[in-house]
Amino acid sequence: MSYISRSLESVVESVTKEYPVVLVTGPRQVGKTTMLQKLMNDSPRSYVSLDDLNERDLAKNDPELFLQLHKPPILIDEVQYAPELFTYIKIYADSHQEPGAFWLTGSQIFKLMKGVQESLAGRVAVLPMTSLSQAEICGAQMSPFEIELNSLVSREKQRTPADTREIFERIYRGSMPAIASGKNTNSQIFYSSYLSTYIERDVKELSASIDSLKFLRFMTAVAARCSQMLNVAEIAVDADINQKQAKDWLQILETLGIIFYLHPYSNNLLKRLVKTPKLYFYDTGLVSHLTRWSNAEVLEYGAMNGAILENYVVSEIAKTYLNCGQEPYMYYYRDKDAREIDIVLEHDGILNPLEIKKTSNPGSELTKVFALLDKASVPRGKGAIICMKPSVGVIDRENYIVPIWTI
Repeated sequence: MSYISRSLESVVESVTKEYPVVLVTGPRQVGKTTMLQKLMNDSPRSYVSLDDLNERDLAKNDPELFLQLHKPPILIDEVQYAPELFTYIKIYADSHQEPGAFWLTGSQIFKLMKGVQESLAGRVAVLPMTSLSQAEICGAQMSPFEIELNSLVSREKQRTPADTREIFERIYRGSMPAIASGKNTNSQIFYSSYLSTYIERDVKELSASIDSLKFLRFMTAVAARCSQMLNVAEIAVDADINQKQAKDWLQILETLGIIFYLHPYSNNLLKRLVKTPKLYFYDTGLVSHLTRWSNAEVLEYGAMNGAILENYVVSEIAKTYLNCGQEPYMYYYRDKDAREIDIVLEHDGILNPLEIKKTSNPGSELTKVFALLDKASVPRGKGAIICMKPSVGVIDRENYIVPIWTI
């Protein structure tokens, strides 16, 4: 098994020089601890994991003594198990003014992690970490995805080309480090174990009363609706639970970094808009396992091929920002007449509309929907069709063709 370098490494090293606390959050098994332990090689930083029940008990019941035994600089793993530590970390950070004193990891998303924001506001650099991006897997340089011709051409030179079959192989395998590194060769066995071992354990930590079988059925119902507008009522019916449970359980999946949402883009000049977010998974291998596709070829020609392809593209674009320590300002657009733009990227005061298609020969008719943004108060920039075409191209001066593998 070989270590796959993470784009977030340089961001961690940079913020360690500026903040007393660095918190890396994200689901289990995405490589948070592995990356940080690699970065702390040949350094005086020590390590402790709150997966160890004795250490967890001490951290919860006597956090002051815990920090006397485990002095900074230190890496504390799975810190969400002992929120009692945060106040004492704050006290240490304020009294010592020591950059990089604490590296923390947590298997919950920071903005949803109880106790962190109040205690460590202004003292912590929060870095979300996801499963591997396709750029990391092929060893390419990471930069935020932008619709700019020179940037797209540069990406094309650095990435590993892939035809439609290979793209669906990537989708089916997923992007967890254990799969990509070769540690585990059978992705379906891996995801089965992942669900029963890690997800269930973290779910029970957030809500001990949850029935495991019902929650798995719920996750399957959610996965079957990836890339769709959120419909809590339908998910509740399929999972045989009530709508309040469905909402609570969706929040658990978001808290654990399994799913995320694209919210509809709107401003005061755009009327007749829908307000419901669309739901996506960070890892398409988990979606493939939950929805029971037997192999990549069957998935490619199956009923979910368009939805799971869209999920893959949206998650890969989001990862290019998160892996550079930036927030992805991504939305979708849909009006009451069901006219939709798959992705709207907002940056530097412009909007870039993007359509995702399985075709390898996109035409100009696909870009007509982009005109829906012309009434927005923010100017529309270049657009793009993200598709299976083997190389970067142009439809016209305002719209590009972007192969999925270049993301």
